[in-house]
Amino acid sequence: MTKSFFHFLMKYRAAKPNDEVAEFANAAYEDHSFPKQSFDYYELTNYLELNGFYLKSMSTFDMVWELYRQNEK
Repeated sequence: MTKSFFHFLMKYRAAKPNDEVAEFANAAYEDHSFPKQSFDYYELTNYLELNGFYLKSMSTFDMVWELYRQNEK
């Protein structure tokens, strides 16, 4: 994988978020502690479970992670 998960997620940012993925991307951008250089599913999952109060459901993260995995092979 060439891009970090955060870098991949940023392509979903939107001025007017219209879905959970855009909301997640916008919130992660505002989260200054988000592990921006991480490529690791478990590191990101642990971080979001403890700090991702802005994430409505971990299934949103899992969906974006799968897109990331497919696009960054």
